[in-house]
Amino acid sequence: MDRLQFEVPVRITPAPGLPIEEIYSVEQALDFLQGWPVCRQGPVYQAAFNACFGATVDLVKTEDACRAFMAFCRVSSLLARDMMVPGKRGGGARGVRV
Repeated sequence: MDRLQFEVPVRITPAPGLPIEEIYSVEQALDFLQGWPVCRQGPVYQAAFNACFGATVDLVKTEDACRAFMAFCRVSSLLARDMMVPGKRGGGARGVRV
């Protein structure tokens, strides 16, 4: 498995009426984030971008970049309704509905 591939793809709905897209890796997340409108880039966007970029240069774990990207998607109302958020390893829940 590629070190930058997400354990579970992040499922997003980019706009109402469009089909669900799956983001499988840090690179795909960065591509998506780079296309995000500048006027809508806030602190959560910046945290996701920094985490994903950091993962490409081995400063951030891929899992942490995925969590930051999911947080951005959740705050931006992009996260698909059926997206399961993986629980922490060794924790109780295997997945929690968002």
